[in-house]
Amino acid sequence: MIRTIDEVDKRILALLIEDAGLTNKEIAGILNVSPATIHLRIRKMHQKGVIKGSSIAIDYDVVGYTLTCYIAIIIGRTKDSHEIMKKISVIPEVTMANITTGQFGAFCKVRCKNTEHLKEIIFKMNSIDGVQRTESMISLEETVNDKSRLFNHAFGLNN
Repeated sequence: MIRTIDEVDKRILALLIEDAGLTNKEIAGILNVSPATIHLRIRKMHQKGVIKGSSIAIDYDVVGYTLTCYIAIIIGRTKDSHEIMKKISVIPEVTMANITTGQFGAFCKVRCKNTEHLKEIIFKMNSIDGVQRTESMISLEETVNDKSRLFNHAFGLNN
């Protein structure tokens, strides 16, 4: 369901998607409105559930997690998916996890220090009851990580 948001809200969201650290004053200056207006609109979008939080981008290489891997999980019984995902969600190296359709019941993105570290995570996942096996794919390079293109396309915004 698309919640009702106007053009100013869309422009605020587009700016925050690009840089969640922008202040209300900075956004107000860009959009030529008052900081109080920005504050109220952001608060209302939080209340409506349009904005669910904010985040920052981490350079994992800088903090020593230089290996990105995608792990597909074959689950024995679909009805076990949620319980398996609860156990996967406590593994700190798992930065994204989805229940999926098709051959794999779940798909995870994992950040690791090296291949030995990755092996530990894979063994941990394989030891979870209901996981039949895993298949891992090491990322050689992240070529697209763009949160704004879909938003801008969906709302006809050009930045």
